[in-house]
Amino acid sequence: MSEWAMKRFWKDATVEPSGPGFAVKLDGRGVKTPAKTPLIVPTEGLAEAVAAEWRAQDERVNPLTMPFTRMSNSALDKVATQRADVAEMLASYGDSDLLCYRADKPAALVKRQNDGWDPLLDWAAETYGARLEPRAGVMHQPQSPESLARLSREVHALDAFQLAAFHDLVSMSGSLVLALAVIRGHRDAEEAWRLSRIDETWQEEQWGVDEEAAEIVALKRNEFLHAARFYVLSTV
Repeated sequence: MSEWAMKRFWKDATVEPSGPGFAVKLDGRGVKTPAKTPLIVPTEGLAEAVAAEWRAQDERVNPLTMPFTRMSNSALDKVATQRADVAEMLASYGDSDLLCYRADKPAALVKRQNDGWDPLLDWAAETYGARLEPRAGVMHQPQSPESLARLSREVHALDAFQLAAFHDLVSMSGSLVLALAVIRGHRDAEEAWRLSRIDETWQEEQWGVDEEAAEIVALKRNEFLHAARFYVLSTV
């Protein structure tokens, strides 16, 4: 992260059209990623969000306060250079989707999972023709190759910026279907995060909340919500 250890040398950050996208500039000079790629993003809204982070910096640049910049860097330097591989990795979550692995007891937890997760599996079946089947227990059981292929096509259709956000939505929830529901507007990010933590919430209700663990969860929640926001800004 040594590229980030810099003092503020600019007075203002601006946004300018650049080819099919928008460039962020510091006093007229284009920003570059750590890999020296010009920081050009697909939408004006995302560019403005990135520029706002640069404007908000004090004497030294703090990347921890620049999530839109960091994810844009990742989209350009990491995802764009291996987009098909990233898409395939994320699509593979469908074969072990969180929503398919259910408890067989107690009855109250079983009902909570069914009530929260069955409608999402139904939505995927109706929307994509991709029926994923729930199983009791944690042992892996393969899903229908046809269903997985249909979901995979949806993931491979995403561009590098969308995939960068989608990566966090999938990996942090453990669910390809839940992430698709967020980016397609079927569930808002807050509700999706809650649904991804049905098991953890149940355990907390039985045994209490660990304060240190709760702080980590809060950070992850913020990252999940940010990924959803990044996706929207990179698309419209």
